[in-house]
Amino acid sequence: MSHAQRDVRPTPVDGYPTYTSRQQATTEKDLKARLDSVLSDEDSGSGPLLHRKLHLDFLLRNLRQGFPERYASQDASQPWLIFWTLQGFSVMGVGLDERTKQHTIDTLLAMQHPDGGFAGGPGQFAHLLPTYAAVCALAIVGRPGKGGGWDDIDRENMYEFFMSLKQPDGSFLVSYDAEVDVRGIYCLLVVATMLNILTPELLTGVPEFIASCQTYEGGFGSASFPEWAFAGAQLKDSTAPRPPLGEAHGGYTFCAAASWILLRPLLRWLVQMQAGGSAGALHWSKVYWRLERGGSWHGHGAEETEKARESDHESDWDDVDDSLLNRKALQEYVLYAAQHHAGGLVDKPPKRYHTLYCLSGLSAAQHRVVPTAERKQELLGAWKPVEKESERDQTILDLRKAAFIDTLSWVEEEGTSKYVGGAQNRLNATHPLANLCATHIQGIMAHFYHQTIPHKRAP
Repeated sequence: MSHAQRDVRPTPVDGYPTYTSRQQATTEKDLKARLDSVLSDEDSGSGPLLHRKLHLDFLLRNLRQGFPERYASQDASQPWLIFWTLQGFSVMGVGLDERTKQHTIDTLLAMQHPDGGFAGGPGQFAHLLPTYAAVCALAIVGRPGKGGGWDDIDRENMYEFFMSLKQPDGSFLVSYDAEVDVRGIYCLLVVATMLNILTPELLTGVPEFIASCQTYEGGFGSASFPEWAFAGAQLKDSTAPRPPLGEAHGGYTFCAAASWILLRPLLRWLVQMQAGGSAGALHWSKVYWRLERGGSWHGHGAEETEKARESDHESDWDDVDDSLLNRKALQEYVLYAAQHHAGGLVDKPPKRYHTLYCLSGLSAAQHRVVPTAERKQELLGAWKPVEKESERDQTILDLRKAAFIDTLSWVEEEGTSKYVGGAQNRLNATHPLANLCATHIQGIMAHFYHQTIPHKRAP
């Protein structure tokens, strides 16, 4: 069956139209027309093409000339605009010259708040979300040494800033006098992991809070109503059930799930400490056991890997693939519907943003990046204790070692890459937890953990 003959059906309706449902119907109509247009002459069978040069020109134009006037509302999101641009280059396999890198480093450091963290722009308040964006951007363009960005990050103040936002129920405000948001927790955990500033104190109560954000739909909302929101008193039992705030959302669900995975070293630490008889430790030891022993965290066996050949042929998409998403359909959506004719990518017509996350989604559908026991053993074998940290509490050292090894044990499964439209559309694989390319997250973490990464083919 050819592409053009596929049955494309609209989303079912319930007879009660709303603004959202009407917008959905309009979007689907636009997408159907676009799909019909691009598939009308598919006799060649070459498949869709990623217009790489157009997208690179779009990103380069924004980086060098500044963003168009329509981005003026993003003044408090300057680190995000920089990170989205830089990571877009990285995913498409394009490097930057040293002059552009240094200008970007200087621009980002001007947004570092003297009390810790990064702001959305110079002179603004520090905030967890731009802190993540700034540190990730520095992971891409930065380097060790004065003025190189990495050693200019004030890690001590960063940690104090994080602790000042911590709430009694294990959650974090995203900024002083601001709201709680699970996206902020995700941003904090990624930054604390990359910069080697994790402590049990920082993570206390975080797993319980994240679990409380899951809604009846199965996904996660932005936060939850803690007991003190109603009674005006501090929450006494962080494990007490609480009603969720708002509906589940894909972005919140990703942040919650990624945060949960980043917290695994803490859960392992609690298991090791459960000899003290803590009910909380016992509870999380059961969770950890199910997560580690019951979950499928490791890659395919040798036979499955052999079957999952890297190929551009249509028939090879029929191979058994236990992904939770339709990898082919997602690639087709990005390539057919998300590419703007003037460069850049959109989440849906007629929007004009989301270039990076479209590329990240395309990359995730092309590659399978998973944590493996083999890579974990390689990292464990290469681990060297740091002499200058020998006086630090051993529990903190163990936690940070586990975080380093767990985070960097994600590798691409060989023989499982598949590219709609052929290898010409290939993008670099990204780390599923941080949305950075492997070389960048490895580089910054090797620096702050004072380790040498054993050689491994980067995703």
